[in-house]
Amino acid sequence: MEKIDLEKVRSDTPGVSDRIFLDNAGASPTPNPVHQRVVRHLEFEREVGGYEAKRQCQEELEGMYVSAADLFNAHPDEIAFIENATRAWDMAFYGIGFQSGDRILTSSAEYSSNYLAFLQMAQRHDISIEVIPDDEQGQIDVDALANRLDHRVRLVNLCHAPTSNGLLNPAEQVGELLRDSPALFFLDACQSAGQVPLDVARIGCDVLTTTGRKFLRGPRGTGLLYIRRERLEDFDPPFVDIHSAQWVGRDEFVLRPDARRFENWESNVAGRLGLKAAVDYCAALGIDNIRQRVNRLAQNMRRQLSEIKGLQLLDRGPQKTGIVTFTVPSREAESIRRALATQFIYVHAQQVADARLDIEGIAKDLIRASIHYFNTTTEINRFCAALEATVNN
Repeated sequence: MEKIDLEKVRSDTPGVSDRIFLDNAGASPTPNPVHQRVVRHLEFEREVGGYEAKRQCQEELEGMYVSAADLFNAHPDEIAFIENATRAWDMAFYGIGFQSGDRILTSSAEYSSNYLAFLQMAQRHDISIEVIPDDEQGQIDVDALANRLDHRVRLVNLCHAPTSNGLLNPAEQVGELLRDSPALFFLDACQSAGQVPLDVARIGCDVLTTTGRKFLRGPRGTGLLYIRRERLEDFDPPFVDIHSAQWVGRDEFVLRPDARRFENWESNVAGRLGLKAAVDYCAALGIDNIRQRVNRLAQNMRRQLSEIKGLQLLDRGPQKTGIVTFTVPSREAESIRRALATQFIYVHAQQVADARLDIEGIAKDLIRASIHYFNTTTEINRFCAALEATVNN
């Protein structure tokens, strides 16, 4: 039985009346309540000015932390608003006091921006970056990870759902392995938040980061950082200001006692309100209901794509997400994207450099079609038919 009111969520997304959105892993169209909340605040700022407008919605802004905490089964004081997922991750990563000899463990699913930060830190300090191999199913090999752990491992970073693959990595298994380890456990949930349940208590991660614009369907320029209370003092924020710290004496300051020590004073207030509306919209639908519908649609798409000659599906792992990836050896990914766009079908052409560890063996760019709960079976059928015609043209 369908638990999501499809007619309602599609009426909340006007663009779907004449377009097929299959780039939700890039930026999902915001539903009406999110769009309206952002616009309403911007209009209010025009009337009374930014400071007064913020003062009058302060209680709602505080509610954003509660909504985000509920989404992750966290505490509001463990949540910080950051302008995007990469900067949220950076604020935690660059707050680690790496020492010579430290080791960073990651996986083949690592996101390019994260790995670039690893490389920069390796240039600054004598640390090593080690990629844990995949198991026979294509996910991170938890046994291999266990064999690599020692007292020199400072960070284990796991990309939960890679940007270039339908894989969902076993975050809870990794968290269980690391519960008695001094290593920090970062979970990059940029592509999983909003389409799969995320319970930081069950996962056991010390840090979780995500964006607002993807499967949460929030505004661009919004992101969230979760840092576990017990690990807060293990980080030194890479910079501070009058919001993140208090100047208590001429030569002395104290950091905020919560995760907001990683925020800065100036931020997009309308975006924060829109992000709250997006998280609340997701919660009202129910993350389990979203997960079930996305899974069903993605399975249908993969089945149809597997029957198209000249197309190679790339998704792996025992658990998959609404991200569906493939290549067409006879065609360039960008040419396929453009051809579909002329039919108002929107997908993404993923470059090898965006996820080099994950897809470098493929030797060419890929197509990413990412499904969300407002998509329909009819849309999936139309997409697959249009793709087949494009491939065989």
